[in-house]
Amino acid sequence: MIKPGEPWGRPTSAAADLEVCGGDADLAAAVSARPGILVRFRPEPSSDLARAIGLAGGQSVAQGIEVPLDVLRIEDGPVAVNMPIAVNMVVIGTPPDGLGRFARRFGANVRVDSRSVFHGPCTTVVISTGQFRRGLDLVPRGHPGDGRAEVQVYAVPGRDRRRLRERLATGTHVPHPKITQRSGTSIRISVDRRVPIEIDGRSVAGADLVEITVVPSGYRLLL
Repeated sequence: MIKPGEPWGRPTSAAADLEVCGGDADLAAAVSARPGILVRFRPEPSSDLARAIGLAGGQSVAQGIEVPLDVLRIEDGPVAVNMPIAVNMVVIGTPPDGLGRFARRFGANVRVDSRSVFHGPCTTVVISTGQFRRGLDLVPRGHPGDGRAEVQVYAVPGRDRRRLRERLATGTHVPHPKITQRSGTSIRISVDRRVPIEIDGRSVAGADLVEITVVPSGYRLLL
């Protein structure tokens, strides 16, 4: 976990324990059973995690630096069966870039570090260690190594959603009076019906309860 003013990463001569090629979900699957593993990641160009940590062009480079990265652990439940962790982002409901005027709302109760931060109708809940989704600057405050998750809850009226979508690429959609933003280490989201869920870009079975815990330095990436 990084702290303000501290360097992130350190030189290493160690060889990677594992090499992973693919996207963010492939990386999550590879590290889920081996906490603290040292990984060389050869990302697909679409990898949002690679974009966040500066792997230019989606290519791995050999610098001999290891950086500790956090994971989002999805606690026991139907969501965790196939994807127990995320390395970048979990999206519940309609993704922000898909918010049209008639996107359906759902009732949600969102708790961060045991405190209620939102209760009411919304279209979307985002929980993220990273910054980007599909290349859009969705979570400008996201940092995959700071030991915390950023949480966004979208209750933006239909008439304002087009303007919202137009601002996602530059991260200027926030702050917004109808987007609740918090950060923390444990997140609990209960909803009034099963809604779509996306983990690191992959759709999983919907659920009406999702509990997530941040695991600081869940693995190490070799750069």
